[in-house]
Amino acid sequence: MKRRAVIPSSPEAGRAAAVPSGAAVSVTDPRSDRFFRHLVLNLRSGVLAITREGDVVAINDIACRVLGLPSEGDYTGRPFTDVLHDLPEVCQILQSAFDTDDLPNRAEMRLRRTGRAVGYSLSHVHDDDGRLVGATLFFKDLTRVEQLEERDRLRDRLAALGEMAAAIAHEVKNPLASIEVMAGVLKRQLSEHPEALETLDDIIKEAKLANAIVVEVLEFVRPIQLQVERTSLDDVLKDAITMAEAKMRRGAVAIYTNIAPDVPPLLADAHQLRQLFTNLLANAFEALGGEGRVDITAHMLPGEEDAHGLDPLPPQVVVEVRDDGPGMGADDLERIFNPFYTTKPQGTGLGLAIVRKVVDAHDGRITAVSAPGRGAAFTVTLPVAPSVRTLGR
Repeated sequence: MKRRAVIPSSPEAGRAAAVPSGAAVSVTDPRSDRFFRHLVLNLRSGVLAITREGDVVAINDIACRVLGLPSEGDYTGRPFTDVLHDLPEVCQILQSAFDTDDLPNRAEMRLRRTGRAVGYSLSHVHDDDGRLVGATLFFKDLTRVEQLEERDRLRDRLAALGEMAAAIAHEVKNPLASIEVMAGVLKRQLSEHPEALETLDDIIKEAKLANAIVVEVLEFVRPIQLQVERTSLDDVLKDAITMAEAKMRRGAVAIYTNIAPDVPPLLADAHQLRQLFTNLLANAFEALGGEGRVDITAHMLPGEEDAHGLDPLPPQVVVEVRDDGPGMGADDLERIFNPFYTTKPQGTGLGLAIVRKVVDAHDGRITAVSAPGRGAAFTVTLPVAPSVRTLGR
């Protein structure tokens, strides 16, 4: 990919970007505009510089990649509010650049439009007389770092939880099985006592429910060993719909599936993906209460070329499961992937935690968007092929 950096050559803009002006100098002379152009070009971080008036004077390729801007765009001389109109997080940071001397250093933000986690520092630009003439935002994509750190934290939590849960679960499963068997025996012996039969049915039902919870806990804490194979996303989704209907009453809920024709087969664990989408669909059925619609869409996200310091993304498939149910509030949305967090009277709080675990095991990511009365949408992004690191786990 052709590298580029946008740096103006006018004396006024040069001063704003802290490039000294003067007599003609050679390209390799540190005082030349071209030297500073190459300096910005070769930085391994994104760079975005603005004047005191708010006009863009410098932006490099990595900045365009992180911010999701077309690299061939002409941004110099334009107000940053115009260039970054759909990136309010970045605009807010730049708008505060000249309000204080206490600028953020090694801070973090998340770009809602792209989902990237970004680490950034903001610096003032002064001219030769010490006057404040601009500001520069330096930033780096931390999405991959954040994912790895979160997976390490989750793995540590699961390791500790797994040892305890496995011991407890095995101790609980045997008594539960005995309770269920003995209740069944009593049913046959008390077949002429309707009241006793009703009580025994309740006992068996609750024992089965308790056993299902134990099985789900064991499934959650058990490490995932991916069995990677060539997997058709269309087949996985069809199976997941059938499995979700067996798990939760669908009623009159309409399901519409739209998979883009360029979506290729995935190198993934088909069984784990079926479980992932089964849980998402079962949640949607439960939220809809037998009425409404679920839309499942999938499209291809092309991979990136050499990103010059930015961790390039491989080719990925983006799958969205959206329902028009009651939705959820911001507090619930923030915690829905936490283990054992649930808003349901009978829920274990492990369904979405397992979903996230499966996504993480495939080196993917999952996000959720919802608001009260506006339904919920879960977006799963999976690489077409697993990384070497994933296969080595």
